[in-house]
Amino acid sequence: MTEVTLDIKKWGNSLGLRLPSAIAREAHLHTDQRVRVAVMDKQIIITPIISEPLTLEERLANFDPAVHGGEAMFVSEPVGVEKW
Repeated sequence: MTEVTLDIKKWGNSLGLRLPSAIAREAHLHTDQRVRVAVMDKQIIITPIISEPLTLEERLANFDPAVHGGEAMFVSEPVGVEKW
């Protein structure tokens, strides 16, 4: 078990705590990972939320060109290499 003593700091209107890489590594945490934070018997419990990666079909079902921009360009005349 890896154990460290840390200082809680002010972060905007909240309190923040930085996890050292040794703690994050042992808990299998990574950047931008979602976690659940709970208090039980005056102890703070941080639990990683593990989700399976989306399949290609699920990703395509979530795709909305209006939101994500898409790559279609609508122009009235050829531009670039197509022009020649």
